Amino acid sequence: MTNQIILSLITIFCIKHFVVDFLLQNKWQYSNKHILGHPGGYFHAWLHAFVTFGILLSFSFPLNTLILFRIAFIELLIHYFVDWAKMNISMHYQWKANTHPQFWFLLGFDQLLHYLTYVGIVYYLTTLIVQ
Repeated sequence: MTNQIILSLITIFCIKHFVVDFLLQNKWQYSNKHILGHPGGYFHAWLHAFVTFGILLSFSFPLNTLILFRIAFIELLIHYFVDWAKMNISMHYQWKANTHPQFWFLLGFDQLLHYLTYVGIVYYLTTLIVQ
């Protein structure tokens, strides 16, 4: 995999994350992510995985589609549980954006984990695809 493809993937994943996490997420999704198994949280994570799967397919990697689906599904699991944990921690401590600076630390850590997930995905793809 070339450096250009690696940089393109990371850039596209960053843009995808902004769009799905901030532009497409509605109250039904974000207000229920603390409830394990609630459809709102699942929908949000599935949307991330669906778009990731589409991105991976669009690059026409010489890989089985099932491998790409598994990568997207792993992102779904990571995204779901990172968000679930973030919401439960902020609710437990009653951290709010306008009252507690810890809220912003937690949000930043949540975003860091999501972006590191994309780095992990790209790294894994580089191990599967011979340059």
